[in-house]
Amino acid sequence: MSMFETMLTEGVVLAEALAPLQSSQAELLGRIRNDTLLSASLWVNVALAGLSVLLFVYMGRNVRSPRAKLIWGATLLIPLVSISSYLGLLSGLTVGLIEMPPGHALEGEAVLSQWGRYLTWALSTPLILLALGLLADVDIGDLFVVIAADIAMCLTGLAAALTTSSYAFRWAFYLISCSFFVVVLYALLAEWPVGAERAGTAEVFGTLRTLTVVLWLGYPIIWAVGVEGFALVQSVGVTSWGYSALDVLAKYVFAYILLRWVLDNQDTVERANTGAVRAETPADD
Repeated sequence: MSMFETMLTEGVVLAEALAPLQSSQAELLGRIRNDTLLSASLWVNVALAGLSVLLFVYMGRNVRSPRAKLIWGATLLIPLVSISSYLGLLSGLTVGLIEMPPGHALEGEAVLSQWGRYLTWALSTPLILLALGLLADVDIGDLFVVIAADIAMCLTGLAAALTTSSYAFRWAFYLISCSFFVVVLYALLAEWPVGAERAGTAEVFGTLRTLTVVLWLGYPIIWAVGVEGFALVQSVGVTSWGYSALDVLAKYVFAYILLRWVLDNQDTVERANTGAVRAETPADD
């Protein structure tokens, strides 16, 4: 067989292998388009993420402080990641039909899983924590541990969503994900506020911490009551709107509040980095 014939044969085999994937994506795209509630929950976020990017770029023209620029850059990436994520969901690339295991309320049914959301959260939530950590001037080691726990939380959440062999294993991964979440909550509620107090950013950090903690608690609750958990709410569209509404507040509103404060307080942000704020605080006897 000539080299040309070999390449032609391999090309045909590759095309045959990709055909089911392409067909599946086309079918999923059709399902999403035909579900007005689901489709709207995704397009709204694409629009708001795009507007947020434009707004944040415009706001960033006045950022001068190096540390403020770092916070601004991390925050700008949040809506950029969201645009990519929601386009992946809308196109059918990062969704799939998952057959629910025995014991699930929808046992044996093929449920549309938006598993791409977990990949988005694995990228966007560390950026949120990075911005908060920089704002509170936390130790780099502590920041690394919390971000690592956050990524583990998202990935084990993905495992819970994709496990179809056992209902018990779905909940086992869910509980593991929640245990990583506890690490993140402890840092936000107990450790990082101390750093924010020393850095002179306690007021805005407190506002953003409360917003983050309250909204992030909503995600595991939606998972538990939605189609992936107990299926008390069996509409994929309603579940998707729950996640999307949380994303709007936890990402775009959070980012705007943070950037607005940083723009008006760049000197405070920079002094926190140099330790000047700490130097102004009398040492304990």
